[in-house]
Amino acid sequence: MPALWIAHVTVHDAEAYGRYAALAGPAIEKHGGRFIARAARYVQLEGTDRPRNVVATFPTLEAAVACYESPEYQEALSHARGAADRELLVVETTE
Repeated sequence: MPALWIAHVTVHDAEAYGRYAALAGPAIEKHGGRFIARAARYVQLEGTDRPRNVVATFPTLEAAVACYESPEYQEALSHARGAADRELLVVETTE
C-alpha cells in the first residue's frame, strides 16, 4: 500500500538547508519517492505553523522508512540538523 512522507519545516539556516535539499531529493527518488507538494501554498488550520511543508509519495511505508534510514538520506539530514525545526511522519494511504 502506498505511503506519504509528510514534513513540516521552519528553516533557520537557508544555506545549510539548501545543502540538505540538494542531497535529500536524489535519496528520496532513489527509494521510489516522488514529491507531490514542496513548499507550495498552504493554510494552517490547527497546530504549529511551519512555513515549509513537503509531501512525497512512496510505493510502501517500508520504502519510505528505508529511505529515511539510508546512508544517502542520513548524509542529507546531517545538513538539516541545527538548520531547521522539523516534524516528519510517514502515513500509509487508504488507496
